[in-house]
Amino acid sequence: MEFLKDEGGQGAAEYILLFGGVIVIAIAALLIYRQYFQNTDLNSASDISTSRSSVANNSQYSG
Repeated sequence: MEFLKDEGGQGAAEYILLFGGVIVIAIAALLIYRQYFQNTDLNSASDISTSRSSVANNSQYSG
């Protein structure tokens, strides 16, 4: 009857439940904000290009 006193698996089960809760919250947030992400005009290539040119322009003034 030693296995009834063993609580080693209890911690693992609690971590699984916690991780499952985090996943459910993340999926719910994605479903709620799905329209926001679909309606944005995200163009990472042009954003990176703009940032690089801005840094290049500012670095010529620094010194």
